[in-house]
Amino acid sequence: MAYLAPAEFMTKMVDAGESKIFMSARDTMIRAYMAGAILALAAALRSPSRSRPANLSPAQFCFRWGSVCST
Repeated sequence: MAYLAPAEFMTKMVDAGESKIFMSARDTMIRAYMAGAILALAAALRSPSRSRPANLSPAQFCFRWGSVCST
């Protein structure tokens, strides 16, 4: 990925925001539904081994997986 100077990056971000402002409602809804579909697919396919089993307390789960948890 090429390095962008902060001023150039901000210019590109403003231009991207401006193009989204002028996007039609139909295109906005299509993008929203597609983003939701991708999020739902990712949630459906996530690894079940990372979910906390019922017999472990949150502290035991954090210790076992090496997670940084605040319990």
